[in-house]
Amino acid sequence: MRSGRESGKPADGGWSSRVALTVNGVGHDLTLDNRTTLLDAVREQLGLTGSKKGCDHGQCGSCTVLLDGRRVKSCLILAVTLDGRKVTTVEGLAGPDELSPLQAAFVAHDAFQCGYCTPGQLCSARGMLDEVARDWPSAVADDLTAPVELTDAEVRERMSGNLCRCAAYPNIVTAIRAAAASR
Repeated sequence: MRSGRESGKPADGGWSSRVALTVNGVGHDLTLDNRTTLLDAVREQLGLTGSKKGCDHGQCGSCTVLLDGRRVKSCLILAVTLDGRKVTTVEGLAGPDELSPLQAAFVAHDAFQCGYCTPGQLCSARGMLDEVARDWPSAVADDLTAPVELTDAEVRERMSGNLCRCAAYPNIVTAIRAAAASR
């Protein structure tokens, strides 16, 4: 299958494509094996190792990034399908000199233990807070047309695609609600 802007057969016998991605505000022109996931592209081609490879099946959420502002599991998306798209990894959440309010809340509320899942948790939380700001209902919403109230149950449901092996869930919920309150 060919996709992306330009395709060609590399010397190793596999197929590759050229893809333009904007990652954390910086444009990149990449030539990638067509089988390369977005996760492998950002980690191995761009050296942005914040996003973690956990289960490699989209079940743990460690690889969550923002694609055009919406959270996605980067291990499930082929990079060659993303020509011209914008990606934000955990490295792109902070400002040049300070943590984002969400990252600061994670630190202040001890919302990480080993830290392995934290980059995915942070990207997912950023996307989730944007969904709440747009009043997108979740599975726990009683009224699909009412404004979303960010309760603990709402945060838990919206973050249920991100697993934490250390079980820092109570602190993650507290940190997300604190960050939401500071918006």
